[in-house]
Amino acid sequence: MAVTGVIGTLILATTIAGVVGTGVGGFIGALLQKDSNRTVSLLLSFAAGVMLSVVCFDLITEAIETNVGVFLVIGAVASGVAVIYLLNYLIDKNTNPEVPHIDENHPKTADDLDELIHSDHYGVHYAKNDNKVALFVAGVVMASAIALHNVPEGMTIGASYASDTTFVGSSALILAILIGLHNIPEGMAVSVPLISGGMNKAKAVFITALSGAPTVIGALIGYLIGDMGAVGLALSLGFASGAMLYVVFGEILPQAILMYHSKLPAFAAIFGMLVGILIIFA
Repeated sequence: MAVTGVIGTLILATTIAGVVGTGVGGFIGALLQKDSNRTVSLLLSFAAGVMLSVVCFDLITEAIETNVGVFLVIGAVASGVAVIYLLNYLIDKNTNPEVPHIDENHPKTADDLDELIHSDHYGVHYAKNDNKVALFVAGVVMASAIALHNVPEGMTIGASYASDTTFVGSSALILAILIGLHNIPEGMAVSVPLISGGMNKAKAVFITALSGAPTVIGALIGYLIGDMGAVGLALSLGFASGAMLYVVFGEILPQAILMYHSKLPAFAAIFGMLVGILIIFA
């Protein structure tokens, strides 16, 4: 397949996974104007389990099989964890004090999706009728927070695609489908507080759909780095895997358990892991 055809396929798949998936969630949120913590928690846990299997049993394995050295792969994974953690920490540190209910008594991690992607932060400014500059800054913060989750997700698709450009039946396709489903509850979390703050439904859904665009950017970065050769592929796969490991263990699973105080999120994650193993090796 020609390079332009490969990149075109990648852009199309990640646009569907990122923009369409998030937009569908935004549309559902606009219709219902609420979400179920229990349902969202179990969906996130299941998706996290599948992602964990794909990362550990497929992407990291592929990175090691490039034979560039296991320590290089470990370093790339550690870098992915560190970079996403530090960027999230900086955003949280500078924005959490502006949200009234987030104080010293609040859990140290997000206990709802709107906190994780800072749509609650934007909602506070919108509800207060703040000036356009404040709304713009809050929008940039929200976009940055979403990008920190969507770019690594896209990178896993792109890096996986760089190692197998057949796409159909590959782990890249599996990841694209999974991430698209994962983005639906995330889209609901973006649109609901925007609409509750008084924004027009159509505008809220449009903004929500656009918030999925960083997935495409991440996919292109992951693919272009991974296409540079064995070292580039190992670095791309390793960094994307580390970023996803942090998102899964540092954010999605803690948040899922806080959203629904039960053992079920753990079982949903385990079930997701088993499904992931089945998808990879069946």
